[in-house]
This record gives sequence, structure tokens and C-alpha cells, in this order.
Amino acid sequence: MTEQNLSDVQTEAVARAVREELARRRMSRQQLADAAKLSLSTLEKALAGQRPFTLATVVRLEEALKRDLRGNGAAAETRTLGIAPESLGSYARPSVKWIEGDYLTVRPSFSTPGAFYAYRTTILWEGEKSHLVFRESERLDVAFTQEGEVSVPHQSGFVYLVTNKLGQYRLIILSKPTIAGEMFGILSTLQSGRGPQLLPVATPIVFVPIKGGARDQPFGKIESGSPHHAGFAALIKRTIEAPFALFGHSA
Repeated sequence: MTEQNLSDVQTEAVARAVREELARRRMSRQQLADAAKLSLSTLEKALAGQRPFTLATVVRLEEALKRDLRGNGAAAETRTLGIAPESLGSYARPSVKWIEGDYLTVRPSFSTPGAFYAYRTTILWEGEKSHLVFRESERLDVAFTQEGEVSVPHQSGFVYLVTNKLGQYRLIILSKPTIAGEMFGILSTLQSGRGPQLLPVATPIVFVPIKGGARDQPFGKIESGSPHHAGFAALIKRTIEAPFALFGHSA
């Protein structure tokens, strides 16, 4: 994460907001430092005006307090620099611009053996939220179109596309892009079963960058005999055999 320092005016505004929160919650500075994973010394020096707050420190404090501390103009200025919440990896926008764009998304069909589903996934920066989001489109099953947040933690080296609807999660874990920009991984979701029943399911998934115009993209259900079928089958096979993802086998 960047060590960009806040200005003196911004630092004072954040310090004032933190002191107000501590008083309102009857919370000690040590408790806040522990919750934000900061040293007490770092917090106290910033609150005393002996050193400026950094964006990294403020993001951690905001996560711990569950509120925006950068009001009165500071938030707008720091958000333009683009720092994601710690819960999504604390990434700066310039470090993840490579992932922004439209992708042809391919996965096996859950209902038709040997067939594939292809649709568009768009990954973009959401300025108000200050992090990447994703949105699906061009799906045959429109009712199941997904959108959510993008996590890019430095530790694992993977990209996570997370949907959380009322506590119900759908997760895609992708590798970093190949030289061609493709990302391979696993989709974990729920499949419609018999009647109202839903079943957990995991399947390979591939993201291929859409370059140039998107009119000729093979969106929809791709069955055997389609001119795109062999290419999609090769992508899914590569996901497993490279291997970009592993699938367990029952005994």
C-alpha cells in the first residue's frame, strides 16, 4: 500500500474525527490501535500532530471504526488516489489497472454435458467505493446475472470475485493473467436442483480479454458442433491440466 501522507489539514480533520469516535464509544486508544492493527505509538503521535497520518493508517482506522474519517473535503481528495479497503487487499488503483476491462467468461454447462456457457464479465474501478467491482452481462440465464467486489490480496497472488447477497456467497478465484491476458480458476456457486433445491457446485472458469469490438463474441450456450466449441474445451482443459486449479476426487 502507498505511504502517501495526508496534508496537515487532512491530518487534523482525521485526528479530530478519531478523538470524537473514541469519546463517543468510550474506547481507549490502545483498543483502537489493536482493532486497526497499528502500534499505539503510531496512533498517539498522529493524534498529537507529531506526524502526519498516512493513507494506509487512515484506511485501517476506517475499517476498525466502520466509518469514513476523511470528511470535509479530505475524503474526495484521497479517494482520487484510489486505495481499496483492507478487507479487499488494500490495493492502490494504479497497481490493479491491468485487470480492468471486459472479459469473455467461459465455464462448463451445469445441465448439458459437454456444453459451455459464455458471457461477459466487466471489471472496473468504482470511485465512490474506492475499489474494483465486477458485473456480468450477455448471459442467457439473465436472472442469475452476478455482480460484486474484487479482492486482490498481495499475499496469495490470486484475484477473487466475490458476490454476497444477504449472506449468500458466490466466489471466483482466478490466477494472475498469462502473457495473453487470460485468467484461469474456479467458480464456487449454487446450482438449481430439483424443485426449489439448491446444490453447491464448483467448476473451472476462464476469463479471456475482449479486445477491440465485442459484437462478434460467442456469447450464449456453446454446444458440440459450434465452431467455438473446440477452443472453449481447450481452455477448460488447460485450467485443470496446467494446472491453474485442482479438483479433488472421491475414493
